[in-house]
Amino acid sequence: MIAAVLFDLDGTFADTAPDLGRAINAMRTARGLTPVALADTRRVTSLGARGLLGVGFGIGPRDTDYDAMRAEFLQIYENNLCCDTVLFPGMAELVDRLEQRSVVWGIVTNKAERLAIPLLQQLGYGKRAACVIGGDTTAHMKPHPAPLLAAARIINVAPRDCLYVGDDQRDIDAGRAAEMRTVAVRFGYLNSSDPDQWGADAIVSAPAEIEKLI
Repeated sequence: MIAAVLFDLDGTFADTAPDLGRAINAMRTARGLTPVALADTRRVTSLGARGLLGVGFGIGPRDTDYDAMRAEFLQIYENNLCCDTVLFPGMAELVDRLEQRSVVWGIVTNKAERLAIPLLQQLGYGKRAACVIGGDTTAHMKPHPAPLLAAARIINVAPRDCLYVGDDQRDIDAGRAAEMRTVAVRFGYLNSSDPDQWGADAIVSAPAEIEKLI
């Protein structure tokens, strides 16, 4: 029986792509470059700074300027966390229904705590989430199961009784490694990948479909 639902944040619980795209375009504007289209930044949003800097400037972690530009990007984003970020359509209603049914819910993301926690607060869900596990909460990030297992301990629910919902292959890999049931969402960023190939226990096209799996 599912007693808890854990969500990935970016691309699953909330549509953060507009604000992340804004941060990379602020960097481009400061350098006299034209903005990148949201459609181009959106598809790599789940990859975080690495993905955005790759699209915005064609650089990666091995490049000399990468660390400095990553720090600049994250600072700009931190200062503008929730300008246009919103929950995906139907997600607010799903959370309401979970709470009405006394199903615990929380967030497990690779986003650093210093970004994830205030973002949830600004969205109005900081106090409602039973846990917010960031990419730096444990010694490992997804696809390692450690963050999900930490969430299960905090909410005091056995992993086998948890459902983990995500929009990336690593979310499903982490959930399976933690021995949780997994759900892939088609409405997320998907990182140019096919969720049918991820091995999730279920695939949904809208948040409302998740309740039917509980």
